[in-house]
Amino acid sequence: MTCLVIVTITSGLWQSPPDVEAQEVEQSGTPTLEELKVLGAQNSIYRKLDSHVEDAERPVADLKEFRETIEPVLRRVCYECHGAETAEGEFRVDTLNPDLLQGDDASWWLEVSSAVGKGEMPPEDGPELPDDEREAIVTWLAKEVQKSSRLQRERMGSSSFRRMTRYEYNYAMLDLLGIEFDDADLLPPDPISPEGFENTSETLQMTGEQYSTYLELNRNALNRATVSGDRPDVLYWGISADTSAPRKFAESEKAKEQTKRQNAAQAARSRQQANRYSFYKHIPTGTTAPATWTFEGAVEAWSPSTTRPNVVKSSEYAIVLPHRRRHVIDLGNRLPDEGMMRVRIRAARTSVDDDAVPSLALEFGWQVNIGRRESYRISNHNLVVDASPGEPKFYQWDIPLSNLKSRNPKRTSETLGDKHVNPSEFIRLFNTSDDQSADIQFDYVEISAPLYEQWPPETHRAIFVDSANRNDEMEFAREIISRFMRRAWRRDVTEAEVDLKMELFASVRPACNNFEQAIVETLSAVLSSPRFLYLATSDSPDNKSRESNDFELATRLSIFLWCSVPDDELLDLASQGRLRKPEELVRQTQRMLNDKRHERFSKHFVRQWLNLAPLEFVSINRKAYPQFDDSLMDAMQQEPVALFEQVLQDNLSVMDFLHADYAIVNKQLAEHYGLEAAPGNEFQRVRLRPEDHRGGLLPQAAILAMNSDGTESHPLKRGMWLLESILNDPPPPPPPAVPEIDLADPEILKLTLRERMEDHRNKAACMSCHVKIDPWGIAFENFDALGNWRTERNEIAIDSQAMLYNVHELNGIEGVKRFLLAKRQDQFARAMIEKMATFALGRTLTFSDRAEIEQITAKLRKNGDGLQSLILELVQSALFRDTSS
Repeated sequence: MTCLVIVTITSGLWQSPPDVEAQEVEQSGTPTLEELKVLGAQNSIYRKLDSHVEDAERPVADLKEFRETIEPVLRRVCYECHGAETAEGEFRVDTLNPDLLQGDDASWWLEVSSAVGKGEMPPEDGPELPDDEREAIVTWLAKEVQKSSRLQRERMGSSSFRRMTRYEYNYAMLDLLGIEFDDADLLPPDPISPEGFENTSETLQMTGEQYSTYLELNRNALNRATVSGDRPDVLYWGISADTSAPRKFAESEKAKEQTKRQNAAQAARSRQQANRYSFYKHIPTGTTAPATWTFEGAVEAWSPSTTRPNVVKSSEYAIVLPHRRRHVIDLGNRLPDEGMMRVRIRAARTSVDDDAVPSLALEFGWQVNIGRRESYRISNHNLVVDASPGEPKFYQWDIPLSNLKSRNPKRTSETLGDKHVNPSEFIRLFNTSDDQSADIQFDYVEISAPLYEQWPPETHRAIFVDSANRNDEMEFAREIISRFMRRAWRRDVTEAEVDLKMELFASVRPACNNFEQAIVETLSAVLSSPRFLYLATSDSPDNKSRESNDFELATRLSIFLWCSVPDDELLDLASQGRLRKPEELVRQTQRMLNDKRHERFSKHFVRQWLNLAPLEFVSINRKAYPQFDDSLMDAMQQEPVALFEQVLQDNLSVMDFLHADYAIVNKQLAEHYGLEAAPGNEFQRVRLRPEDHRGGLLPQAAILAMNSDGTESHPLKRGMWLLESILNDPPPPPPPAVPEIDLADPEILKLTLRERMEDHRNKAACMSCHVKIDPWGIAFENFDALGNWRTERNEIAIDSQAMLYNVHELNGIEGVKRFLLAKRQDQFARAMIEKMATFALGRTLTFSDRAEIEQITAKLRKNGDGLQSLILELVQSALFRDTSS
């Protein structure tokens, strides 16, 4: 007996049901964008879907309705252009097999459904298609497609067998071993699928060279997580302004004498060099000297001590760090490799203005010689320096030394003082504030390393647990190895599997210096097993769909929402056979979304869904956009994720991605957009006005900048991005030998951007694609390459009006939003689910998944479109729970 969920469409598909709120909106005149959300939702096809379960031995194609109702309409409106005599685009509707269950034309019927449902067909100059007939075609196809999709799913199934992505591997090692881990960067980059995802099974296989790298990475990670021997001594660097300032004042006086003998150009270069740094200030007199730094000879390096230095209560000198400036503290070559580095700074802001609250970031770097150097940020959060002027207080970072991704390669092989090779390393304080009055003043910095809260550290104790078996190596080893295997392999392990690893332990133990080293070698083999590196499911009989066992479900859920391995609670529930129970699955999903680890999901899903990778490679023209800097780029990259997080945590409607009356921005982005925002660099919710031209994803700077050339906007890129990422309706690839716009032609150069696009589009080979792409991109023209709003370009008024399918007018970005909210809510909701399902399943969706996607979309639309609701519906669906998925 086959259980089918048949989705039928009730009458009134194209009319809104009576609703007081909708009626009030209609009576108010031209609806606002927020009101259009209400109206568009009321017109949703999915909200009128009537789902019910039928039992049948075998679903049967409804050919009777096709012959009596559908075919006569198609003959009248379609066959003239797509029939025996014409067949435009080499596509015939008259020869399509209406039996979608047994025939081979289901994918072509999907094209028909899409074109008719979206109003693209018949064309404006073609036969008229009344709404009731359009409804009949879409309704019949919806039922037949669902029956065909479910039948194919039962027959064929599909596979998502793949290895972990690099980022999943990083997170899994972090959660298993408790150490910050980003060594997967040593592995080759993960390929990106045509849909824009990095975690697709079709692309994630492994080479022999990659496997060798995994072996090395796993061993190194375990060595970092475990220790042997006594607790190492702590080294202290205590640097006070009173100690370092006199030398800099002497250097400054000498530089002034040299400047007198320099020509104007040399003097200007000297001043420019000095202005790059912070400066020392003599507090009683107010005189200053640049806090310059040089790597040569390691003359700036400070020596550590094994005793903690005394901190003076007050200082005669201070170091002033203006906004966007850096201050280098050279630590020499004795910074340890493991443990924690603590950096403490006694600081205050210099301004009494409450809006001028600066923040500090911490960087690390080294410079071997003129041509070999590196520096990068190591703090994962900025310290807000809120101490009042004259009342400094200590601020602190704790940085795992094992997280330093790059160390000076000469630090252990060369001595300090060599004029040609410098083995020294430094930290660098960076005032990230953009407010010109947000200076920071500090007089003392203390660095201490390596610090351990306990010895052995917690990462070691998590592996070498307290046990009554400690005095019996073989029994203790078995306990350690079996516990670790369960977490790493994400399931209960058999005695036979543990026996094999114990044989390995016994074989390596004589060659190891101690018990811990032998355990590390054995656990490294556990992590190098395909059972850890691959996300596999048990074989399904006849390759048919079947429900996952609880351990497979635990892995799928944790990889989806945490990008990592299941925790003990998930594994325990799986072992008890309770995870698959609907109420428990919902409870665990909510728990995981409330856990901080869900932020990994937000970050990686948003990045892949919106295809944000190109943003890193756009070279912004600094002359055209002098306000652009690294901190603005950081804020731009964070904004889409911050909006996603807000919608997720508050279970807001996914339609907020199309438009919202708020933005999630920090102070720098708010200034970039011309918005009012509270001081500080934290992202916050800001209310928007219509004249702000913001809200949702479409007008975000990241989206607009990555779809530009760094100097000017790029309508084609922007149009294609919207079709691919927002509507999941990518245009076909261009035909071969498509002519490019000849920018060497002086006549072409005289044309406006819009005229060039129209000239290109009018070529026969280009028209069919560009008529679907260009109007979307032209409507974004009020935004420049960096996402600034503009009304003219080169003193010529911007024309952002376009006609979509020669029917729908898109009047700028507001016109795009209006059209999407009024006529494309269903398409966006389904596209969002398709994108998230692709990410959650780790594979490309197929026709056999369509029925489930439609079912999830219908439930989402009926239940208010909440983002958390979407995730809950997805994880409860057969699409997520079945092994074949």
